[in-house]
Amino acid sequence: MDSGWQATQEYARRLDHDDPLARFREDFYRPAGTVYMDGNSLGLLSRSAEKAVLAALAAWREQAIGGWLDADPPWFTLGEELGRLQAALVGARPGEVVVTGSTTVNLHNLLGSFYRPKGKRRRILADELNFPSVIYALRGHLTLRGTDPQADLILVPSRDGRTIAEEDIAAAITEEVALVVLPSVLYRSGQLLDLPTLARAAHERGALIGFDLSHSAGVVPHRLSSWDVDFAFWCNYKYLNGGPGCTASLYVNKRHHGTTSPGLAGWWGYRKDKQFDMRLDWEGAGDAGAWQVGTIPVLATAAVAGALRVTLEAGVDAIREKSMRLTEYLISLVDCKLTGRDLGFSVGTPRDPVRRGGHIALEHPEAVRIVKALRARGVIPDFRPPDVIRLAPVPLYCTFEDVWQTIRHLHDIVDRREHLSYTPERGTVA
Repeated sequence: MDSGWQATQEYARRLDHDDPLARFREDFYRPAGTVYMDGNSLGLLSRSAEKAVLAALAAWREQAIGGWLDADPPWFTLGEELGRLQAALVGARPGEVVVTGSTTVNLHNLLGSFYRPKGKRRRILADELNFPSVIYALRGHLTLRGTDPQADLILVPSRDGRTIAEEDIAAAITEEVALVVLPSVLYRSGQLLDLPTLARAAHERGALIGFDLSHSAGVVPHRLSSWDVDFAFWCNYKYLNGGPGCTASLYVNKRHHGTTSPGLAGWWGYRKDKQFDMRLDWEGAGDAGAWQVGTIPVLATAAVAGALRVTLEAGVDAIREKSMRLTEYLISLVDCKLTGRDLGFSVGTPRDPVRRGGHIALEHPEAVRIVKALRARGVIPDFRPPDVIRLAPVPLYCTFEDVWQTIRHLHDIVDRREHLSYTPERGTVA
């Protein structure tokens, strides 16, 4: 094995013994008898999040409508307060982040704000490996603006089917491109794009740029303001552990406050001190709060507040450091245990730790069957077509021994041909 890693269980346990983040593991409910490697799809429930939800229910029970101003924290400004706290995770200035809406609805709102076709600059640039929901939204806005999605949505091709080269993106930002929308981390392969380089390339070419941080927020530090990113959006239920379908987040660079209007204006984005004047003219908040639309779903947001405390206490820089070590260890074990014989595995994630997010894409022609066999053994990964087993050792609750156990199971499943007893069709939810 490279880099001094050792392929023994005892060695993995020694790494866990010396782990400065080990104490956070006990704050999370881990499904009994499982090794959970799917936190890049849904993070686990923490006791802190549970406590926050129960506190919100108690405030509703005891204070009723008074909770809007008297709950702790007050519901009326909950999105702004959580945005203030999340700003530290993405390198934003005060007022540039708000917790609101859902990921795709926030994207629609931001597209309505920042996609302003004018003259020949009418095109939107994305990549062919982007998450489908983003592409659906981009096509929808092109149609709404009377343009042709087939001609005006430019998808940068991948050279290898796994990754996107930043130089290919930059070369595709022509004078016809108005807006660039990209993921920070590719959801299949786990490639981490060079956000500051791409933001600079877009602006040098006269385009605006926004990023989907769903697969990086909470596990990769960002510096959105210093990179001069125009906007960003992300979910809070992956590495931020806010619960299934919880309220999402968005970022709008300060230079757009007061000059760019929300595409989907709603009363919750009105100036808080005048919101209940109930006037029909629009006077939006002077910061990212203006991009709120409807009333904040308090119960769907409470868990975000509780889970965020854990992430902030651990620190995103420490989380990133452990994440890179966990994924490096996983790749080293794959090289040692799964590729020395004809087992059929390969790593589809960049091997340079600074070029990957928090998960590893393990490729195998029988990925669907192997995932089913893993689940039967108590290891919880997920599958992405056509042949990817995604493994996410989340730093707050996964251990080096979890990684070791996962590789051991993968070896035994294929070596003993256990996976062949399962059908090759994926489940409804993969």
